[in-house]
Amino acid sequence: MSSQPQPHNESHRVASSDAGTDDRTLYDHTSDDEAYDGRPSGDLDERDRDILDSEDERERLLTREDGGKGILGRKGSGVKVGKWDKKSDTKGRRKSGNEEASALMYEMEEGIGASSTSFRLYRRMAIYVSIIVLFVVLLAATYNLSTPKDVKGAVTLVSNGTSLFAPTTILISLDGFRADFLFRNLTPTLNQFVQEGISPKYMMPSFPSVTFPNHYTMATGMYPEAHGVVGNTFWDPELQQEFYYTDPDRSLQAHWWGGEPLWVTAEKQGVRTAVHMWPGSEAKILHQEIAYVDKYNGSEVLASKVDRIMSLLDTPGPRDVGAKANAPRPQLIAAYVPDVDGDGHRYGPNSTEIRKTIASADAMVGGILSGLQARNLTNIVNVIVVSDHGMATTDVTRLIQLEDLVDPKELEHTDGWPLYGLRPRDPDSLHRLYNQIKQRTKENPNVDVYLRDEDMPERYHFSRNKRIAPLWIVPKTGWAIVTRDEFDVEAGKKKGQVYHPRGLHGYDFEHPLMRAVFIARGPAFPHMPGSRMQPFQNIELYNIVCDTLGLTPAPNNGTLRLPLKPVGLHDDDEDAPGNENHTPEDPVPAYTIPSSSSSTDLASMDLNSLSSIAASASGMEDTSPSLHDPVVPARPTPADGSKDELKNKEGDKEASEGAEKEKESWWEWLTHKADGVKDWVDGFVHDHVPGGEEGQGKKGG
Repeated sequence: MSSQPQPHNESHRVASSDAGTDDRTLYDHTSDDEAYDGRPSGDLDERDRDILDSEDERERLLTREDGGKGILGRKGSGVKVGKWDKKSDTKGRRKSGNEEASALMYEMEEGIGASSTSFRLYRRMAIYVSIIVLFVVLLAATYNLSTPKDVKGAVTLVSNGTSLFAPTTILISLDGFRADFLFRNLTPTLNQFVQEGISPKYMMPSFPSVTFPNHYTMATGMYPEAHGVVGNTFWDPELQQEFYYTDPDRSLQAHWWGGEPLWVTAEKQGVRTAVHMWPGSEAKILHQEIAYVDKYNGSEVLASKVDRIMSLLDTPGPRDVGAKANAPRPQLIAAYVPDVDGDGHRYGPNSTEIRKTIASADAMVGGILSGLQARNLTNIVNVIVVSDHGMATTDVTRLIQLEDLVDPKELEHTDGWPLYGLRPRDPDSLHRLYNQIKQRTKENPNVDVYLRDEDMPERYHFSRNKRIAPLWIVPKTGWAIVTRDEFDVEAGKKKGQVYHPRGLHGYDFEHPLMRAVFIARGPAFPHMPGSRMQPFQNIELYNIVCDTLGLTPAPNNGTLRLPLKPVGLHDDDEDAPGNENHTPEDPVPAYTIPSSSSSTDLASMDLNSLSSIAASASGMEDTSPSLHDPVVPARPTPADGSKDELKNKEGDKEASEGAEKEKESWWEWLTHKADGVKDWVDGFVHDHVPGGEEGQGKKGG
């Protein structure tokens, strides 16, 4: 009897445990071992069930099963008992009976519980975080792709009273506008513009001082040898092709144009651009689409250019009613004006006719400035006026016959004009031809001969490109080299012929007659009105324009950046506009041309014959029909920048032959005759009359 279990004692123990008299905890393994030691398995199972039931009762008191608040005010059954999560499926546990108790003991012994739960929790959190990060990345990428391009950096918009304007710059190029044209009392608008803005006395072009290389240098900030447009005409030995600037089939392919021009830089950085007839703009350079590209039109009147520029500024801005994505308002407008260059070639830079053309170009600039003022944009829009080169007067006495220097049969290609680049058929004959030409010109100081890879002047930056011919004949300013088919020099001098074109350029970029202009005004140039800066070369223009628009320039040869640094005021300068002493001298006519064959020596004429020559001068033969513009010889056909040859872009057959078949007034015809006589008499007096040099008058118009 004494060996039988006494339930009332066990109940008492449990009650004591509930009352807190038993110090053992539910999972105190040492206490459990003592409790289980020596007891039958049946008693142990019954005791385990009693313990579990009592724990269930405690848990129900702490946390209600229906999810409501328990005694401690917490929702759910989040209370953990011991080191593992308490299973809440009471129904399943009761059904399993001893199996559940055994599983519980197994978990206790194997240490399963909190550690596995923490692992699952960490893994779940890592997955959630990864999903969130991926979502954020995708969202940011989508936003960047869907956001339209805007002007680079923080842009300050300025209102003119009716619309908001981002930084805007108008760049105007007056082709062939020589720097001293500002000193002829013909340009009131430009002279006032000088007094309102900042400018040097002049801007130097790049070598050779012809239109296409220099306009593309201004657009890229690179020397011609760097951007590859090394002349108006040239041969590429690698492509085995010729570039000819007035022929679209030989000039508008992108492979001719290196570097990155302004319009490409701007469009790449979100600044919309309009380019009006600027050389090179019709070629799709770097495959970049430009908002507006106006093709060359040599017959366009100057007033139309003003209207075009104003219409672009009147286009609704991005925040205006009526704004269109396919018709944006441009922030950069680059416009090309060929008129001064064309008439400079046709009539000469000191002719009566060029005066009217200079005044017309000045009036065109005035129309643009007036249009800005009418729109309250004077202090909002930057305006920069430049030119690409100057112009020198030609003369039949300053011509050199190519055949007197080299046999054309030995040449495979000739580049350039009025200077000549030679490519020998036999490369091994290069040095022989060089020495031969040097020998035949040693008595003529008006010709220089250079080898591209040996003695080309470093300041020309004209040697590091295979498009540059290996041998060059470079005449002094006012001189020209012609073939006999183009113009027979000996016959022309004998007959007193007038050589056309009457004006040329392409010479040493530092010569005063080749100087160009740079004048700037606007919010990007906050200088004292009339500020004067040091002269600079046109490779600097690209960076200056980029800075006015907040653009990051592409690599280039320029170093000048905004703000510009004045050195004084034009009012303090002795060479301010109006001072005629600033006008450079024209080249003096010459009357003996040394050559390997023969020449006409007019120096042997005595003074007694002067009167008879002058009296018969009106009967001198001219190369042109009396009532028409001159028929320009084959080489002068591409007389750089003139209306005649540029109209070839429009397929004008007459222009391709180098002449414009317009009617010329009797007054203009008489003017040509008078100019010819005046040049001849001035030259003769200069060479043969004592004191003639001092008495030589300037030829300024």
